[in-house]
Amino acid sequence: MDSMRAARLVELGNLTCEEAPVRPPEEGELLVRTQRAAICGSDLHIVYLGSMMFPIPGPPGFPGHEGVGDVVESRDAAFQPGDLVLTCPWPTESGCFADFQTIKAGYCLKLPAYDGPIEHLLMAQQFGSVLYAFRQNPLDLVGKTVMVLGQGSAGNFFAYLAKRAGAAKVIASDKSEARLAASTRFGVDVAVKAERDNVLDAVMDHTGGEGVDFLIEAVGSSEALLQSVDLVRLGGEMLLFGLPDTSEPVLINYHDFFRKRLKAYAVVGAQHEPNLVSFRHALKLIAGREIDVSRLITHTLPIERIDEALEIARERSDNALRISIDFP
Repeated sequence: MDSMRAARLVELGNLTCEEAPVRPPEEGELLVRTQRAAICGSDLHIVYLGSMMFPIPGPPGFPGHEGVGDVVESRDAAFQPGDLVLTCPWPTESGCFADFQTIKAGYCLKLPAYDGPIEHLLMAQQFGSVLYAFRQNPLDLVGKTVMVLGQGSAGNFFAYLAKRAGAAKVIASDKSEARLAASTRFGVDVAVKAERDNVLDAVMDHTGGEGVDFLIEAVGSSEALLQSVDLVRLGGEMLLFGLPDTSEPVLINYHDFFRKRLKAYAVVGAQHEPNLVSFRHALKLIAGREIDVSRLITHTLPIERIDEALEIARERSDNALRISIDFP
């Protein structure tokens, strides 16, 4: 296995599949054969918008960071060849858009016993990141109204966690009919199509004109960020989860943010949580079937068609929800 198929970001907006060398693992690392990978919204921002200013051209397999596979070679005592693992690398070390990835053992978790498809457990990477964000600022959501901007997989998971935490009503908005239709399975009570309906009017109709208690921005959109302050009640809170769609300063309605005495916080860095606790819990919930992720993945394409897969995810065409990459 001297070489492998690997996606490579050769220029902004251009991720191609090419042959690349396989790097042998060093002490504390694993060589993992990728079985499935998933496209994250942050991948789209990096590939098409240059968000977070990663270097271009990128290394083989970058920016793929949601993967499952089997250990081929281990230089860490906690893992053996044949172990099935979830890989959760820090973005600068990501590489799962390739047949093989050489990764620090600390970014890997053994998969639990599960009699369903392995791509279900793949969803634990995104779910774990959401769990981590949700846990950073403990909230009392019992009887409260929660707004989730964006109903990609992250938005779905936030809706699920809000309902699980006792939210009386979860309102969600998105530009995709397919995503809104799927959102009701994750606890959304009111689904608002962002391009067709007036989101502000819908929120005020369902909150008696006050606004929501807690808002989650799960889009990574300057437009959504600007709108968010208007949707939150006096003294409410906001969680900013989506990766910004630009590295430049963006507008925010600070006058009303100040007047309403709002609180807002952003979260990143789930991969550095000790013992990867949130990812472990995500695997447990999925393997225990406490959450149904079976219909999240709507498209699976081979690694040779990575460019097409990204375009489907970007355009949300053909009722796309979540796109996975296969390595036949």
